[in-house]
Amino acid sequence: MRAARLPSAGIQSTVRRIGRNWGLYLLLLPAVALLLCFTYKPMYGVMIAFKDYSPALGITGSPWAGFKYFEKYFNSYQFEVTIRNTLLISLYSFATFPIPIVFALLVNQMRQNRFRRFFQTVTYMPHFISTVVLVGLMLILLSPSSGLIGSLYRLFGAEAPNLMGSPGLFSSVYVWSDVWQQTGWNSIIFLAALSAIDPSLYEASKVDGASRLQNIWYIDLPMLMPTAVTLLILRVGSLLGVGFEKAYLMQNNLNISGSEVISTYVYKIGLLSTQYSFSAAINLFNTVINFILLIMVNRISKKYSENSLW
Repeated sequence: MRAARLPSAGIQSTVRRIGRNWGLYLLLLPAVALLLCFTYKPMYGVMIAFKDYSPALGITGSPWAGFKYFEKYFNSYQFEVTIRNTLLISLYSFATFPIPIVFALLVNQMRQNRFRRFFQTVTYMPHFISTVVLVGLMLILLSPSSGLIGSLYRLFGAEAPNLMGSPGLFSSVYVWSDVWQQTGWNSIIFLAALSAIDPSLYEASKVDGASRLQNIWYIDLPMLMPTAVTLLILRVGSLLGVGFEKAYLMQNNLNISGSEVISTYVYKIGLLSTQYSFSAAINLFNTVINFILLIMVNRISKKYSENSLW
């Protein structure tokens, strides 16, 4: 009889480590199970994009269609419109990326702890407003007839513009309302990075006679760069992933040419028009492009700096 093969030293070490920390792995198990069930298992449905899907036949029973629906999207009028609008809003949002960093640097310079806590609480609060409520507030405040903007224009005898009905202004209203809502919340991670800076660096700079501005430029900003680069890479990975809910709620018949993005178009085609294969093909195209961009930006960051996701 052959002797039973013993597991390698690496496997034995892994088993012992799991045995010592079995409680932590037990706590991790529900999260892993949810990840497998709701993230990896649904990937099976990607086949719909390559099939003439019929609910009666199911995914496996539906006939193959190849790249028919990808070609349909590339040749459609909506391809140029959705790509242009999605890229415009995404790149516009990229331009506001430094705002939370600047905000965190300003908050970090506050010396009055009571005022600092109050200021942080006030700026965090908009994050907890739901998207539906936020868009409702925007419709009320930006109304040219009864809103705050309309009242201010009428005060000076001018006619108020319809900001929510202008295709050209849709991206600005979308992005800057998001800046107002998320800047305080997005600054938390940068404030955490600033709080981890060794105080001896500030003491040394004080001895050398450095000003606050010099501390920010030579200590704070270099320490924030790894965090900022990581978040920037992650944002690039969702370049074509403009959120559906807010864009859809802000849409109307007047601004549709400037507000139709990939996510809203997929919703209308997939759920409202029941063209499941077509919507799956568009969504898969979107996901693949985002994945490729994430890989490219991470590789560039790794090549020219010491910061990368992997």
